[in-house]
Amino acid sequence: MPGTNLTREEAQQRAKLLTVDSYEIELDLSGAQEGGTFRSVTTVRFDSAEGGAETFIDLVAPAVHEVVLNGHALDVAAVFRDSRIALRHLAAGPNELKVVADCEYTNTGEGLHRFVDPVDQQAYLYTQFEVPDARRVFASFEQPDLKATFRFTVKAPSGWTVISNSPTPEPKDDVWFFEPTPRISSYITALIVGPYHSVHSSYEGPNGQSVPLGIYCRPSLAEFLDSDAIFEVTRQGFDWFQEKFDYAYPFAKYDQLFVPEFNAGAMENAGAVTIRDQYVFRSKVTDAAYETRAETILHELAHMWFGDLVTMEWWNDLWLNESFATYTSIACQAYAEGSRWPHSWTTFANSMKTWAYRQDQLPSTHPIMADIRDLDDVLVNFDGITYAKGASVLKQLVAYVGMDEFFRGVQAYFKAHAFGNTRLSDLLGALEETSGRDLKTWSKKWLETAGINVLRPVVDVDTKGVITSFAVKQEAPALPAGAKGESTLRPHRIAIGLYDLDEASGKLVRTDRVELDVDGELTAVDALVGKARPAVILLNDDDLSYAKVRLDTESLAFVTEHIGDFEASLPRALCWASAWDMTRDAELPTRDYLSLVLSGIGKESDIGVVQSLHRQVKLALDLYAAPARREEALTRWTEATLTHLRSAEPGSDHQLAWARAFAATARTDAELSLLERLLDGSESIEGLAVDTELRWAFVGRLAATGRLDEAGIAAELERDRTAAGERHAASARAARPTAEAKAAAWASVVESDTLPNAVQEAVIGGFVQTDQRELLAPYTEKFFASVKEAWDSRSHEMAQQIALGLYPSLQVSRATLDATDAWLASTNPSAALRRLITESRAGVERALRARDADA
Repeated sequence: MPGTNLTREEAQQRAKLLTVDSYEIELDLSGAQEGGTFRSVTTVRFDSAEGGAETFIDLVAPAVHEVVLNGHALDVAAVFRDSRIALRHLAAGPNELKVVADCEYTNTGEGLHRFVDPVDQQAYLYTQFEVPDARRVFASFEQPDLKATFRFTVKAPSGWTVISNSPTPEPKDDVWFFEPTPRISSYITALIVGPYHSVHSSYEGPNGQSVPLGIYCRPSLAEFLDSDAIFEVTRQGFDWFQEKFDYAYPFAKYDQLFVPEFNAGAMENAGAVTIRDQYVFRSKVTDAAYETRAETILHELAHMWFGDLVTMEWWNDLWLNESFATYTSIACQAYAEGSRWPHSWTTFANSMKTWAYRQDQLPSTHPIMADIRDLDDVLVNFDGITYAKGASVLKQLVAYVGMDEFFRGVQAYFKAHAFGNTRLSDLLGALEETSGRDLKTWSKKWLETAGINVLRPVVDVDTKGVITSFAVKQEAPALPAGAKGESTLRPHRIAIGLYDLDEASGKLVRTDRVELDVDGELTAVDALVGKARPAVILLNDDDLSYAKVRLDTESLAFVTEHIGDFEASLPRALCWASAWDMTRDAELPTRDYLSLVLSGIGKESDIGVVQSLHRQVKLALDLYAAPARREEALTRWTEATLTHLRSAEPGSDHQLAWARAFAATARTDAELSLLERLLDGSESIEGLAVDTELRWAFVGRLAATGRLDEAGIAAELERDRTAAGERHAASARAARPTAEAKAAAWASVVESDTLPNAVQEAVIGGFVQTDQRELLAPYTEKFFASVKEAWDSRSHEMAQQIALGLYPSLQVSRATLDATDAWLASTNPSAALRRLITESRAGVERALRARDADA
C-alpha cells in the first residue's frame, strides 16, 4: 500500500522530538458479528522537545472524522493523507491529541482480524500488530522506541469475552474498562475478542509470587485443547527463565490465546500471547509436533523479557529479540528439570540450522545485524538469519564466554534497561563486563558480516593408523552474486568428536572429544596428534558453532554405511545435515543422498529427524534429481515409504510419519488404490488411525492425481464442516490435475482479493503440485504479468503469499531464469519484492546445478 512506509531517519527524527506518555483507546466493536468497520477513538498525550515543531502520527483507516490537537479541531482533509496525520505547531512540553476514525476489520491476519467459525457461525477477533499494524486499529506513533502506557476501553457484543495486555475486568453494560499497561511498544499491545472458551490456572513462584494463567481457544476446538500439557510447559518456562534472568515476570498475568488464521507461529503481545490454533491438535500428531509447540510457547514466554520488557530501539536489532528467544527456548527444553525434550539441540541442528544455512547462501544474505532502512526492509527480514543463524551465533557466544557468565550479563542488562529501549552495544557491554572477553572483534566478524564458513578436517595418519598431524581448515566461500559485502574468516568455538564402533553394542560411540577455538585459515590441533585414527572424525561436535562441516574421505565412507548406528541423536543429526547440505551444494548427487537416507533412516529413532529427512528427500527428488532419473528415484522412495509404513510399530509416531510420507508421493495405480481403501475403511493397517487430518492428506493426494473429483472432495468436507476442513477442501480443489481447476484457483487468488489469508495460502499450496509441471507451465508468464500489481495493491501478508507461493519454482530451466531476469530488468519492483523474486530465482539456479551433478 503506498504511503504506509516509514524510514529509519523519519523514526529517529520523531524520537528526538517526542516523548510519549499515554494512550487512551476506545473501540466500539459491538458490530463485530456483522463486520465492516468499527469506531476508534484515540487520545494520546505526549511531550514535544520544541515549540512550533511538526511531526505526524500513523493511522490506516477508511475514514477520519475528527482530529483535535490541544483543543483545536484540525481540518481532516488537510492533515490526513497517506496513512499519516500531520501535526503542526506543537506546543513545547505537553500535548494532547484526539483522533476519531472508522477502522476496518481485516481477513488478512493484520490489524484486527475477523474470522467467522463455520461450526457456530460466531465471529472471533484478534489483533496482530508487528511490525506496523497497530495503526490499523488506533492512531499511534508506530515505532518501537516511543513506548507509552495503553488504556483500552472496548464495547463488545453481549456474552463475548475481551482479553488484552492488562488483566480482564468485569464488563459494565458490555463495556470493558482495562487498567493501563506498563510502558510498552505499540506493536505488542493486543485485543482478543469473541465468545472464546477458556481454562485458567496460575504459576506459583518464589517469594509468594502468583501469576494468573489463561488458555483460550474457540469452543469448536475445546474438546481438543490439552491445557494441562500447555500449562506444564509454561510453568517450566517460568521456573527456568526467572532463575536464568534473575528478574521476575514483568506483567500482571499471562494468557495464551489460540486464534484462527494466524499468519505466523505466535506473537509475543505483553501478557496476551496469540498462537496459531493449528497447535490445538485435532488428530494424532507425532512427538515432534508437541516439541515444536513447546518451543513456540517457550519462545514467546522468553520474549516477555527480551523484546517486551527491554525492546530494540529500531528494527535493525530485530535479530536480538528473535535470536535470543529462539536460543533460550531451545536451551530451556534441553536443560530445564523435567523437560520432555532434552534432545532439543538435535532438532535445532536438523531444522533451524538448515534453514539458516539455506538463507545464508541466497543473494539476499545479510549480516545478522541487518541494515533496516525502512518498514519494507523489516517486513521481509523475519528470515532464517534473523531467527536461526542469530540463535546459532548466540549458542556459540555462550560457549565462548561461558553459560554462567552469559546469563550474568543478561541479568545486568535487564536490570539496567527495564521498560526501555536498547541497542546491541548495550547487551555486548554487559556481557563484556561479566565474561572479561573483548567482544568487539567477535561482533564485527559474526554480527556485521554475511555468509557462511566451511570447516574441513586435514588429517595425516601413519602406517599404524596413528594421527601424525591434524588441522581444521576454514574456508570463506564467495558470497552469492548480488549479495552485499565480502566473505570473512571468523573465530569459531568448536568441539571435535572421535567416534568408533563399539563391538558389544554395535553402536558408534564417542571415544574422545577436544574443544578449542578455531581462527584463521588453518588451525593446528596438537591434542589429537598421537591418537589412533577413529572411524569417524566429526568437526563441530555438539553443534557449538555456525558453519558448514565436511567429513574427511574415510569418515564419509564409514558414515555412509553406519549413519544409523550413532548412539546419540545429535551426531547423527549433524551428519544428516552435512549430507543434505552437500546435496544442495551439488557435491553429493541426489541419487547418492537418497541411497544414504534409505540405508540409515530405518535406524533413526528421533522422530523429528525422520520427518526432516522425509521433507528433504521429497524436495531433492522434486527439484534436484536429474529429470531422466526422477521417476526411478521417486519409485524407490515411495516403495520404501510403504515398506516402512507396514513394518513400523503399530500406533507409533514413526508409523504416522511414514503414512504421511507415503501419501505425499503415492503414484502407481496400486498405491493410489491403497489410499482409497484406507480412506473408505475397506482396508486397514494395524495401529494406523486414519483420523481427520490423515484423511485430508489422503484426499489431497487423490485429488492431485485425478482419483477424487469435486463430489468426493465435497463429501469429505461434509464430514469435517470446520475451518480446517474448508481450508483442506480448497487446497484439494486447487490440486486437481485439470486446466479448469488451475484456472479457477488462479483466478480466486490473483484476479480476486476476497479470500481470507489462510484460505488463500491453502489454495496456493494446492495449486502447486510437483507432478503437474506441464499443466503449470503456462502460469510462468501469467505470474510475471501480475505479481507487481498484486504486490502494489494487496497488504503485505497477502502479497507475500502470492510472490513466494506462485513463483514458478518447479519450472527448473534456463528459460525461467531468463524470464525472471527480464522481469527484474523491465519492472521497477520495490526493494522487498525484488528480494523475494531474487531469492526464488536463486532456488531455480541451485536446482539446475544439483540436477547437473545428479546427471
